[in-house]
Amino acid sequence: MTDILTHTDAGILTITLNRVAKKNSITSAMYTAMADALEAAAADASVRVAVIQGHETIFSAGNDIGDFLSAPVPTAESPVIRFLRVISSFPKPLVGAVCGAAVGIGTTMLLHCDLVYAGDNAAFSMPFVNLGVCPEAGSSYLVPRLMGHQRAAEALLLGDPFTAETALEVGLINRIVPPAEVHALAQLQAKRLAAKPLASLVTTKRLMKQEQAAPVAERIAEETVLFSRMLREPAAKEALTAFMENRRPDFSSF
Repeated sequence: MTDILTHTDAGILTITLNRVAKKNSITSAMYTAMADALEAAAADASVRVAVIQGHETIFSAGNDIGDFLSAPVPTAESPVIRFLRVISSFPKPLVGAVCGAAVGIGTTMLLHCDLVYAGDNAAFSMPFVNLGVCPEAGSSYLVPRLMGHQRAAEALLLGDPFTAETALEVGLINRIVPPAEVHALAQLQAKRLAAKPLASLVTTKRLMKQEQAAPVAERIAEETVLFSRMLREPAAKEALTAFMENRRPDFSSF
């Protein structure tokens, strides 16, 4: 699949979003490919670290809206939900490399990375309410704990975008560098991790995340039910249609 490229070398799996002409918007097939790659990496003792990256100009515009609207309403078995379960429970170190826009799931997937490096052109947004739906990927649980309630409200209720500098300040990312250096930095840090004992990496990550593992899994399941329900409602239909028609949605009757 050319929209998702995977490469494994020296114990590092690199997953590249490769649909730049469509702003790396993610289709069901792309979610399946990423979930397959991460599941295989989790089971392969020769793989010690995974890296997820986009392009120097764009990380991901989020869900491909056309594909999203043509697919069945998300359920626990949908490709996107399977991907979220896999990435949120991935047992080995996971590194994100982000340049340009990271919209919707382009931002929320980073909540499940252990290290994230961003270009100074990175911009993050979670405009779920603006689209008539609710947060996903466990973000309604994780974002307030990361940012505090008030900043989380700006990001999730208002849907306000935020810069790489803000992402660094609140702890979503580890470092900001020029876009041309982001992927190399992510690979350098992945090589450092790959040189360490795998059992130590896996055990330490499990200990770090064990208190939130069950709440995150439960929240992803709850968000999926609510997201799917809201997707059938008039507000979401209006917002998504407006998006496809490149106009402002009218929520005055909702």
